[in-house]
Amino acid sequence: MQAKRSGGLRVDMIWKAFGIAFFVYLFFGFMLLPCLNTLTQIFTVRNAAGDIDPLAVIRFFFAGNMPSFVGNSLKLAVCLVVTVNVVGVSIVLLTEYFDIKGAKILRLGYMTTLIYSGVALVTGYQFLYDNDGILTTWLVQIFPNMNKQWFSGFGAVLFTMTFACTSNHALFLRNAIRGIDYNTVEAARNMGAKPFKVLLKVVFPTLIPTMFSLTVMTFITGLCAMSAPTLLGYDSINPEIVRLAGSSVADEAFPQARAALLSIILAMFTIILLTVLSSYERKGHYLSVSKTKAKLVKQKIQNPVANVLAHAYAYVLFLIYMTPVVMIVVFAFQNYTAIRSKTIDFGGWTLINFFGSQDYEYMTTRGKLRTRTDAISGLFSNADTVGGIRLSFVMSAIAAALACVIVVVAVNYIFRNKGRKRAVAMEYAMLFPWLLPTILICYSYRTYFNSEVWYVFGQNLYYKDNVRFLIIMAYTVVKLPFALRMIKAAFYAIDEELEDAARNLGASSLVTFLRVKLPIVLPSVLAVFALNFNALFTEYDMSATFHSSYGKSYAMVIQNMCAEEGRDGYNVNATGRRCASTVFIMVVSGIILYLVYGVGARDLGERLERRKIWKQRLQRVKGVFVRGEKKEVKA
Repeated sequence: MQAKRSGGLRVDMIWKAFGIAFFVYLFFGFMLLPCLNTLTQIFTVRNAAGDIDPLAVIRFFFAGNMPSFVGNSLKLAVCLVVTVNVVGVSIVLLTEYFDIKGAKILRLGYMTTLIYSGVALVTGYQFLYDNDGILTTWLVQIFPNMNKQWFSGFGAVLFTMTFACTSNHALFLRNAIRGIDYNTVEAARNMGAKPFKVLLKVVFPTLIPTMFSLTVMTFITGLCAMSAPTLLGYDSINPEIVRLAGSSVADEAFPQARAALLSIILAMFTIILLTVLSSYERKGHYLSVSKTKAKLVKQKIQNPVANVLAHAYAYVLFLIYMTPVVMIVVFAFQNYTAIRSKTIDFGGWTLINFFGSQDYEYMTTRGKLRTRTDAISGLFSNADTVGGIRLSFVMSAIAAALACVIVVVAVNYIFRNKGRKRAVAMEYAMLFPWLLPTILICYSYRTYFNSEVWYVFGQNLYYKDNVRFLIIMAYTVVKLPFALRMIKAAFYAIDEELEDAARNLGASSLVTFLRVKLPIVLPSVLAVFALNFNALFTEYDMSATFHSSYGKSYAMVIQNMCAEEGRDGYNVNATGRRCASTVFIMVVSGIILYLVYGVGARDLGERLERRKIWKQRLQRVKGVFVRGEKKEVKA
């Protein structure tokens, strides 16, 4: 037994040494060195004489139009904090605190942004409000003098992102309100406090920590916005960084260094905000509640006028949330003629936007009819969309799995070395990507690995098919902090006595980890994998930075659909295919969210009860067939 144990220890030590060396290699090569390379670009540009001028980019920053991009991003971030909090708090109060008729239906409408977001959501709003959108086309028929270009610029971005960013409120603020002790609300009402005062003095103070976190997250989201400003025409930081990254010195003055400076500015804002948030959280915010906590009872609005206004406001928001979803689903099953004319043809339902293809006849410049074979193609019959789906699926699955594996191993090491400096250092290293905006990490990868880098054995990771590996690494690194927070919480649920028992039975640390710890945290790990995959499958910001013909993700395919329709008689059905793509994304996201928050959220008792119900239903079905067979025998 002793020999086995010493052999086991030697294996553990080898795995431990290999794991630490591999982690250090990944941290320096895919986190630290690329970002340091980006920082040095700012101060190593050369002037017209060929000499290094450390302050050239900074002087250009103040002399050129670069401050306008920073100002526009700050303007969007500040306005989003106001609009998102107003709408986000409203939808949670209307569905969880106040007694509003049809609250369950309203909640489903408000949470639609959870099943489609990013570029899919923006293109969905474009489908409605763009210059040739459905609602814009209908409004122009009623108001001929209306400006068809109204949905563009800052207003369009603010409107779209306001309703896109309330998903965090729907998840986190909803849980905070449902956790309020109703005894405190009832006590305040018994003391004569009016409903509005109870809401202001009793309910809101309990929500302050959650609201503060959501505010910081919203500000960072607005500051680092990418898909909405790009598609809706708003000059902000991230789209400018991507544009400069693809430019050259022949086009304009030191574009790479300017992109690096904008990335560093974003990083400074992010670090400051996260530092403030961490400082606020360390202070601790607690609420004294009664010993027997009571479930919150929805409050009725006694004032008839206020009640009517609240219901009207609730259903107006519901229409804003649901209209894009309904229209996209409807037109995903309409033929090309109906989609082109933006009218619903109740006799023209079809699956051509999903499967199959059709020929398209159009007039040439000479007035003759010409046929393009298979120009009208469905989502799963078009080479570009199928290729984008396949590539994004594979890259997202690998990155989500890789992030979970790295974090599980790292968290196990952190818990085994709790309180030691090396464990603290590893945890902070895993949280490092949270300090930097996503665009900085991706831009750093693009510039640092776009040459034969010694650190990766002389390979150019941005060259041809290698870019796919680079995208996977970027996906993985960006998702490490979220995976760490979630999986670390799962490790707290492991009873230390189980590990002690396994050790006493002679099991090595590796065997204990694989057979004792991993099965306990596996449900949480699978949930993190599902959420990360869901977010990466239609991710746009990183895809736009790495965009090339060899790394064309699903999000970039969807974006290209907005510009390519009807070009030279090809891809005439891009809008229909885009609607079908959004429906496909909704289905995939909905299934994953159901598995995570539906099936995955049930405890053991609920699962056993569900299993019992299904067994009873199966027995009833079998009974029906058995009785039917007996009747046939008698006959």
